[in-house]
Amino acid sequence: MAGNTTGDFFAVTTFGSSHGRALGAVIDGCPAGLELSVEDIQSELDRRRPGTSKITTSRGETDQVEVLSGIFQGKTDGTPITGVVYNKDADSSVYEPFKNKPRPGHGDYTWTARYGFYDYRGGGRGSGRTTIGHVIGGAVAKKLLELVEIKVVSHVTQVADVKANHVAYGLIEEYASGNPVRCADEKAAILMEGKILEAKEKGDSVGGVVETLAFGVPAGLGEPVFDKLDADLARALMGIGSVKGVEIGFGFQLAESTASVTNDEYYLEGKEIKTTTNTSGGIIGGISNGMPIVARMAVKPTPSISTVQKTVDLEKREETEIRIKGRHDPCICPRVTPVAESAMAMVLADHLLRSGFINPRHV
Repeated sequence: MAGNTTGDFFAVTTFGSSHGRALGAVIDGCPAGLELSVEDIQSELDRRRPGTSKITTSRGETDQVEVLSGIFQGKTDGTPITGVVYNKDADSSVYEPFKNKPRPGHGDYTWTARYGFYDYRGGGRGSGRTTIGHVIGGAVAKKLLELVEIKVVSHVTQVADVKANHVAYGLIEEYASGNPVRCADEKAAILMEGKILEAKEKGDSVGGVVETLAFGVPAGLGEPVFDKLDADLARALMGIGSVKGVEIGFGFQLAESTASVTNDEYYLEGKEIKTTTNTSGGIIGGISNGMPIVARMAVKPTPSISTVQKTVDLEKREETEIRIKGRHDPCICPRVTPVAESAMAMVLADHLLRSGFINPRHV
């Protein structure tokens, strides 16, 4: 099956499924000489690990990574880096009733229509658990970004109808890490947590908005036509499960305004060229302009809910009802944040290598 690899110079191939033996990633194209440890990867996986709070799934996975190749004496050796995480707490029995009954909101039916066969256990390859591979690849990408002082940060800006107030860029990472919702606005985070727990109590779920930013990105990343930086970022972020919309900068707000208001005008700060505003989200003409990159994702409510839902028995070809059991996130937004960071970091690393900002052979 195609579609498991992202990137050209920095290529990440993910593998595994929710209830299979293991999941992971193979990273090809990382330059030799990059200081990298198992702890660098593990610290990122710990941020997306399940069971860390009452607003996440209770599945008890430690997600301990094992690095099989690509690192020697604390540095990358220029060969493919392989990281694997073994599943320890999968309970496939609760999914047997859905073997031929696709769950609404999931990819069960569409995957069956596409491939004629589907691993129904926990969503199989279509599960959010496969983002373990994203995070392994993103952890390596982030280490590359450190070489050129680029920082990627993600936080939750909305859950259900609760919207966070603006927080200064320099404070987002610190404030968002201080609560389980990963919202930088402390007051909004409390209200968001209440919305999530309320939905959980009802056997339902809620969606929200996740914003991801990159600071220190130099001007000149991206291509003018098919490989625009914003197009690649949108593709990577939209490729995360449950994401149904992506906007860069002011995004859809631009449809309601005029160019005289939204054009980002240039000015000099010493010898550096900057813009007075950043409605473009740091990208113009498909190429970065040196301002912070800003991307937002609309994340749908987690489709696994315990209320009765209508579906079709594919084997009997008759309408029926199902009630989903198992351990699921009542809101996926908090655990999407490290995945979104990883997706953006991988795209930036790929473009940095392609454009020569980082030597593709060795650091």
